[in-house]
Amino acid sequence: MDTQTTATGTLTLGKAINRGLHHALAADDKVLVMGEDVGTLGGVFRVTDGLQQEFGPERVIDSPLAESGIVGTAVGLAYRGFRPVVEIQFDGFVYPAFDQIVSQVAKLRYRTRGRVSMPLTIRIPFGGGIGSPEHHSESPEAYFAHTAGLRVVSPSNPQDAHVMIRQAIACDDPVIYFEPKRRYHEKGEVDEGVDLAELPLGAANVVVPGTDVTLVTYGPLVKTAVDVAAAAGDEGISVEVIDLRSLSPIDFAPVEASVRKTGRVVITHEAGQFGGLGAEIAASLTERCFYHLEQPPVRVTGFDIPYPPSKLEEHHLPDLDRILDGIDRVMERPNSLSGGAGC
Repeated sequence: MDTQTTATGTLTLGKAINRGLHHALAADDKVLVMGEDVGTLGGVFRVTDGLQQEFGPERVIDSPLAESGIVGTAVGLAYRGFRPVVEIQFDGFVYPAFDQIVSQVAKLRYRTRGRVSMPLTIRIPFGGGIGSPEHHSESPEAYFAHTAGLRVVSPSNPQDAHVMIRQAIACDDPVIYFEPKRRYHEKGEVDEGVDLAELPLGAANVVVPGTDVTLVTYGPLVKTAVDVAAAAGDEGISVEVIDLRSLSPIDFAPVEASVRKTGRVVITHEAGQFGGLGAEIAASLTERCFYHLEQPPVRVTGFDIPYPPSKLEEHHLPDLDRILDGIDRVMERPNSLSGGAGC
């Protein structure tokens, strides 16, 4: 018996994923972990640390530096009944495997009329905030959320990270699992004994209840959004923070219920604004809640530029001040950042 699977304790987000991978490897010998440096090194972020030593090099496999080959090999393994877990070392390195993912991984179940499932999990550390340049700090989630046949999720805290990686591996659909790399070292309580059967994969979560504005986000910006809610509360504005958890499909029911209550919504993510998930969420909420909206939805996002040099990323990424400005705009309050009131 894996005695650690029922433990409760404080873990970093990265270690919580490691424990989820450990649990999956221990529970099912069809689970494999693959990627560049995941074995001997334990991953560039040490998320797979110790797994090869415990489960061996035939189950925790150091691959060549060839993302398309890694995912292509995993497709073949999934075809043969395995449950591969692939690590893409950094977000910007996923593009060589993009064709494999959108042309093969996403479509095989549909193409075979359900006769072949594709239980493949693709882990991608994503987002900025760690002082790295382009290729190491990108937010490509909209590309994959746009592709039918893929599930796309992103945890924001250690408990969710642990549960959602186990849910992803147990899922018979391919799952893109975006890990907020700047949150890897943040700690939280993790109950490793959670019954996965009790939880759907990626149900949206109301992190902070509120009544004036709905603030929708996911992954790395959830913690920032919680800080925003506290700061806005000091000014008498009650902000409800919703962590989407799943980016495709989106669990719209709690978001819609919140917007019907508050009448105002701000959506924030690190990716650029044009064609981003914020556009889809704003359009969907406008369709669903048009007569309940007091103002048009406001988006606070990264800028529509290639990811900037690391010395400039603090200006590129949405922070507390920019999100508070978005809340002021949807509340029709003037401020010193954008100046005017209203949208």
